[in-house]
Amino acid sequence: MTLWSFVLIVVWLATFVAGQLFFKRAMTLSSTAGFRDRKTLLILTGGIVTMTISFLLNLGLLQRFDLSYLYPFQGLSVIMISVAAAVVLHEKLTLRLTIGAMLITVGVALVSST
Repeated sequence: MTLWSFVLIVVWLATFVAGQLFFKRAMTLSSTAGFRDRKTLLILTGGIVTMTISFLLNLGLLQRFDLSYLYPFQGLSVIMISVAAAVVLHEKLTLRLTIGAMLITVGVALVSST
């Protein structure tokens, strides 16, 4: 894997994670302010834009890599979302979630090293 390919995979994962965070924040706001609230719509739009970028990057990466190689990297999104949700959304990281994230990391490392 080249450095450029690695960067594209990281950007793909980062946009996916950011989109999920935007969507979660928008849905939380919508429960109190509704969907007509300007802030809710702005955050929801941010989620749609970042998820669209993630989708397009995913298509481009699928042109270059086998799905069996690329898909395990998506497992890293679980770790990234868990950490980002704890930091940005102040969600609780449990021991079970932490152990599961470490097992996913080991699995991704095993698959990507071949």
